[in-house]
Amino acid sequence: MTRSTAASLAVLLLALGCSRGGAGKPSRAPVTIARAEQRAVPYEITATGTVEPRQTVSVQSQVTGVLTDVGFREGDDVEAGRVLFHIDPRPFQAALEQAQAILARDVAQATNAQLEADRYGALVKLDYVTKQDYEEKRATADALTATVRADSAAVANAELNRAWATVRAPISGRTGRLLVRPGNLVRANADQLVVINQIHPILVRFAVPAQNLAEIQRYRRNRLPVLVSPSKQDTALNAGILTFVDNTVDTTTGTVLLKAEFANVANALWPGEFVNVRLQLYVEEKALVVPAQAVMTGQQGTYLFVVNQDGTAQAHPVTVERTSGVYAVLSQGVRSGDQVVTDGQLRIVSGTPVEVKGAAAGAPEAEADR
Repeated sequence: MTRSTAASLAVLLLALGCSRGGAGKPSRAPVTIARAEQRAVPYEITATGTVEPRQTVSVQSQVTGVLTDVGFREGDDVEAGRVLFHIDPRPFQAALEQAQAILARDVAQATNAQLEADRYGALVKLDYVTKQDYEEKRATADALTATVRADSAAVANAELNRAWATVRAPISGRTGRLLVRPGNLVRANADQLVVINQIHPILVRFAVPAQNLAEIQRYRRNRLPVLVSPSKQDTALNAGILTFVDNTVDTTTGTVLLKAEFANVANALWPGEFVNVRLQLYVEEKALVVPAQAVMTGQQGTYLFVVNQDGTAQAHPVTVERTSGVYAVLSQGVRSGDQVVTDGQLRIVSGTPVEVKGAAAGAPEAEADR
């Protein structure tokens, strides 16, 4: 054997020895863990809802005339009774004065006719006038009395028309865009002037499956809280109370309509907006939970990996009752205190040695290092 051949053989044997020595130390898969624990978890029904005003009023004029003035800015909050519009009052003032003049004339005539009827009543008893003459005077007095009543009604109507020339807010709320500008002719009960939406408080309309109706009716006496947010990722929730459950199930969709009321002090909810809704029925005080990302689905159903005391991961089949936010509520499969893998599951199987790299963010407290 030459010297170069012997050297090559020695290097090869050294490499084989190193390879066998490394094979005796299997590598550990890095994972992130969290601890299964018991905590109070609300039982919630989720849905998508639509924000709607508690009241909506389309403001119209009750008289026809020329719009002369607007007493608010578009988008203003207004109180009930606030002056919104002025319509030219001069025609209505003239009509009122005319009605008052007619009333005064007819009152004078009716008073005179009544005196005449009374005088003929005394004379007919003395046979100085005929009974027919008396009855004619009496009929004239009664007719003029009725005319006075009609004139009084005409005056009241003219006063009402003059008052309606000033258009006031029928409810408190927020005004929309101005639909008629000053100078335009406004027709009675025809032209919309502005729309007012009451948004304090405000409502959210949503539908839930009909199979949840029995539970909702069971817990409704507790003034069920409702939480809404513009998106599933938004943590700024607005809290309200369930106020309405429809009296029928929509046979087309198999759902029942519900409404919740919100104070909406900060104007976080806006009419027409779509929101995510969480209706809380009750709170399960000692629910067994794990982070939802720990649960996986395979051919045999749902499972997760539990880190054993010897540092290996073991697959455990679990039964998920429901999810609540970032948590999965389990009915069986793990015990409180078990350390479950929340990240790195795709790199391991049952019996794989693992190395804990950290705890899941926002997860129940777990040991970061073993």
